[in-house]
Amino acid sequence: MGNGTAVKEFILLGFASVPHSRILLFTVFLAIYVVTLTGNSLIIGVTSIDSRLDTPMYYFLRNLAVIDICYISSTVPQLLVHFQSRTQTIPLLACATQNYAFFAFGVTECFLLAVMAYDRYVAICNPLNYMLVMGHRACAKMAAASWILGFLHSVVLTVYTFHVPFCKSNRIDHFFCEAPQVLKLSCADTYINELVIFAVAVMVLIIPLSLVFVSYTRIVATIMRMSSAAGRRKTFSTCASHLTVVSLFYGAAIFMYMRPRSTHSAQQDKMISLFYSVITPMVNPMIYSLRNKEVKGAVFRILGGKVNS
Repeated sequence: MGNGTAVKEFILLGFASVPHSRILLFTVFLAIYVVTLTGNSLIIGVTSIDSRLDTPMYYFLRNLAVIDICYISSTVPQLLVHFQSRTQTIPLLACATQNYAFFAFGVTECFLLAVMAYDRYVAICNPLNYMLVMGHRACAKMAAASWILGFLHSVVLTVYTFHVPFCKSNRIDHFFCEAPQVLKLSCADTYINELVIFAVAVMVLIIPLSLVFVSYTRIVATIMRMSSAAGRRKTFSTCASHLTVVSLFYGAAIFMYMRPRSTHSAQQDKMISLFYSVITPMVNPMIYSLRNKEVKGAVFRILGGKVNS
């Protein structure tokens, strides 16, 4: 940490503006957390057990489910503890660790969503060479690259968030150690820190999103050349779930990290953060399972097998 750091722990104010709703909020967030763990674990289990889902698309979907479990676990358990305690303190090192984990899994998801878009591009635009291009080794390398890039970028983001002196206040008006709110507590000039975080945000949001855009531009062009309307609908339906997840995740993250600091308000930041760090991991398995006949079919086959046994 920077020289002159006086603050040794922070106070996460969380939802202090609604103190009489602590029990209700605890129940709501606990339910969200349980649903998220259950839904994503179901995706992992079903796509691992059913041999019919041993394809690149479901391999990446398993990775996404693991990321979502880790992503929400970086914030919600701490929030649940604070709902049950009188003090909402978090040590400086723990705050930095939480920030690192949050960034690591969030950035990894950014890259993985781009990889999943590329997978759909190859499947639709180059189907004859799909298994050659998206072999097991190639998929493993793409997934590993997403994880490695996520954890490396997180080092930079965390260092430039916490390598400043904190001697103004130790109250973070947020439910976890979000970078913009943490930097507000520094008594040093954080212009360079904010500039670096913004630059990294451009890299991990705009570049993968551009790859997603290029992939789907070519996918749409290929779909429009299909002669059968039923074929067009069926092909596009395989991409609809991924497009929905991309829109929800990237939209909220870009709005959070790529707008001027002067436009940030604590309450607005909390709502946006809730959306992409808590709600999105919960709804992702719902989006993929409810719109996916193969996943639903695998669930019924597994449940049917257990009942018959």
